[in-house]
Amino acid sequence: MTVRLDPLAAAPSLMKEWQRASLAISGSLDPALAELIEIRSSQINGCANCINMHSTYARERGETEQRIYLLSAWREAPCYTDRERAALGWTEALTRICEGHTHEAAYEALKPHFSEEERVKLTLM
Repeated sequence: MTVRLDPLAAAPSLMKEWQRASLAISGSLDPALAELIEIRSSQINGCANCINMHSTYARERGETEQRIYLLSAWREAPCYTDRERAALGWTEALTRICEGHTHEAAYEALKPHFSEEERVKLTLM
């Protein structure tokens, strides 16, 4: 895979700060769920490098191939929990916000599964 720009080489101190902030945001969330969220937003954004990277991380954090493969069809796939579905719905709502999608229902679906702090973290991811 050809990479247009290597951010770590071009701006190492900035990327270290970005990584530190990312860890602080996703740190208290289930690591596998955090990677599913990253993969799904990367699928929507069409970032092949990001999909590849986060799929690798997801495997390292215990995700199965099946769940990674089915992620683009998570609504129809029976292998995701209600908590994961709520997080994926919120991820899609935020990633597609410029398309004019209403996300109130997606936010309400988060409330039974995530604390306020976790909802903030999901939003910042």
